[in-house]
Amino acid sequence: MSSVYAIGDVQGCLVQLDALIAKLPKKSKLICLGDLVNRGPNSLGTLRRLKKLQEQGIAECILGNHDLNLLARDAGLRGSRPLDTLDGILKAKDRPELIDWLRHRPMALSNGHALLVHAGVLPDWDLSQTLEYAHEVEKALRKSSYKRFLAEMYGNTPTKWSNSLKGNDRLRVITNALTRLRFCTPKGQMEFESKEGLDASPKGYLPWFEVKQRKTANTHVIFGHWSTLGLIQKRNVSGLDTGCVWGGKLTAVEVPDPSSTGRSNKYRIVQVAGYDHPLRM
Repeated sequence: MSSVYAIGDVQGCLVQLDALIAKLPKKSKLICLGDLVNRGPNSLGTLRRLKKLQEQGIAECILGNHDLNLLARDAGLRGSRPLDTLDGILKAKDRPELIDWLRHRPMALSNGHALLVHAGVLPDWDLSQTLEYAHEVEKALRKSSYKRFLAEMYGNTPTKWSNSLKGNDRLRVITNALTRLRFCTPKGQMEFESKEGLDASPKGYLPWFEVKQRKTANTHVIFGHWSTLGLIQKRNVSGLDTGCVWGGKLTAVEVPDPSSTGRSNKYRIVQVAGYDHPLRM
């Protein structure tokens, strides 16, 4: 049986991605945890490489906030930001194929034991609900009318999940949780301004994975997105955004399968040196 490895935020660092793949066991399957592009030096090459690996059955890629930003840029709904490195994709001859492939990627994945997302999971969501809600966003992105969804995707409200939410509000909360979440209250109210580490929790908030009563507490959740955390390995939690694009590392972790129940929560970690970004502090 092939090993499966989750890979943290690549963000257009193709050289580092290739180096990491070369260090993994042969015939490994790969799952990239989102933020495939942007900030790094080769977003176009990275997207092409991951598309090819996915089509070969070697890799799958979850969508992150930077990937959604690319879709919004392509749709003419967002302007360029100073640190963006998306122009190569937007000028490429194969832009339509790349964008079509990207908007058909999942928002969350699971093997029944591990749950993989880009950013986080709200306390009220269990494993099956998370996948169900992720699929709602996936369906919106895969429709021919997907640009209507992208036009309403951005915004910080509602800040809390409710089963009664409908339409764009519902999809926005799901998207924000899966691609932007860092801190929330024990009751699941999200906060989007704070981007620092564990010691910087806003008053009344805590890291989403430290909510004691969250319904995914017994599911091994693997996520990226939060580079100021560094590598996190706690009970049933693996955080893999180790700041590759900012001179940190690109990290992969072995994904536990259902037969691994009862094993240690420490799974094999593989890392390579990150990209030496000219603007890193």
